[in-house]
Amino acid sequence: MQIVLLDGYASNPGDLTWEPLKEMGEVTVYDRTQPSEVVERAHDAEIIVTNKVTLTRQTLEQLPNLRLICVLATGYNTIDTLAARDLGITVCNVPAYSTDSVAQMVFAQILNMTNRVAHYARQTREGRWSAAPDFCYWDLPVSELAGKTLGIVGLGHIGAKVASIAREFGMDVFAFTSKNSIDLPDYIQKTTLEGLFGVSDILTLHCPLTPDTHELINARTLARMKRGALLVNTGRGPLVNEADVAEALASGQLGGYGADVMCSEPPAADNPLFAQPNAFITPHIAWASVEARQRLLNATFDNIRAFQDGHPQNVVNP
Repeated sequence: MQIVLLDGYASNPGDLTWEPLKEMGEVTVYDRTQPSEVVERAHDAEIIVTNKVTLTRQTLEQLPNLRLICVLATGYNTIDTLAARDLGITVCNVPAYSTDSVAQMVFAQILNMTNRVAHYARQTREGRWSAAPDFCYWDLPVSELAGKTLGIVGLGHIGAKVASIAREFGMDVFAFTSKNSIDLPDYIQKTTLEGLFGVSDILTLHCPLTPDTHELINARTLARMKRGALLVNTGRGPLVNEADVAEALASGQLGGYGADVMCSEPPAADNPLFAQPNAFITPHIAWASVEARQRLLNATFDNIRAFQDGHPQNVVNP
């Protein structure tokens, strides 16, 4: 079988291995593929493995041998799944591989903002502590999570994991979710979206990006939050209106914004968030721990094996 990996670098820049793929077919690995290169590179492929390369109906119609698309991610919005189904092409994803990694990043962002980790590490390097008259030095307050209210938008695998960690920190946990209250752990209180905005000291986003959730966080909803509340986004960039978030940070309505995703990736250098000292942006790495990436590769290998054995799994276009 001809297997073509269109954009392997982000998932495996060289610290992991694609060797198991070679047991399943003839493999060609590209670090990155531009849209204009897809048809030429994948023309003879029976299996395509991709993370972020867009595969439209027009493109898929030009790939006559294609039988399987394996997405190196949980989200598969880059693939025209309806077109794939019409053309008899199976599309598989990898669910839940990054739950622990992303939940860890959520609290890395929260703790950075509440404990001022980056601020004090920078000031220590600059000599502020060395010049202090006392054994300790601080110019901005730090705060505990215990007793604070964490609001969670979306209780999938990651949202639920975040909730369980928050409980161990002694936080009160509220959530906006489609799940029934009776099906939730007793430490999670279900509420409305408007209620969540009003009650949260820290709000974290774990919902899918849909027309209903696009720019869920905007000037109107930010105004409904507690003044000085913290916002975390490890979901999708367009869940927030970045210009409105920047304005809320500048005014003090929002106390901090920790994000691992942006509306455009990579972002423009003049993005208004970069001018805000209380915006802490990481370059879409919450999913990318070594352990999570290894789980991602292993699950992708399993998806291909299952397809070749006639029992496809994790199919998103049945």
